[in-house]
Amino acid sequence: MPAPSPRDGSSCHLTMGHPGSSEKVPEVPGRRPGVFVVERDGATIGTVTLDRRDAERPGHVRPGAGEAELGYMFLPKVWGRGYALEACSAALDWFADAFPGEPVVLCTQVANDRSVRVAQKLGFTEVERFEEFGAEQWFGVWSPVPRSRTVHPKRQVRPTTHY
Repeated sequence: MPAPSPRDGSSCHLTMGHPGSSEKVPEVPGRRPGVFVVERDGATIGTVTLDRRDAERPGHVRPGAGEAELGYMFLPKVWGRGYALEACSAALDWFADAFPGEPVVLCTQVANDRSVRVAQKLGFTEVERFEEFGAEQWFGVWSPVPRSRTVHPKRQVRPTTHY
């Protein structure tokens, strides 16, 4: 999966794992298009998820809601090294192939400026801000468009699908 290289030039391994086929949204459990485990040197350093956004929550870009929502969590020791950007970019590339033309949304606290910057670097465009979970939220949308990227020669993201 094309993605930029982490700042330290090392590689990370992006593993997709969810019940069912990598080509379809599994029917059970929930409506989760993708769950990715991010590894570096054989150790898990984070996760990237693509879930369906609950209709009851604020922030939607389609009638009827149910948009795919990107989420990610990484260990604090790897923050600021480009792994979130690399792994999320690879997950979005996978999603664009599996679900052509479908938008992805992302919601993060406005106060989390690092996460907002990652969203913007990934190509998310701010749609609105609202109050949720006792804090102001930044809500953005990403739409798949043909992208051409120069892949760093040291970059080695190796996708592995588990069924």
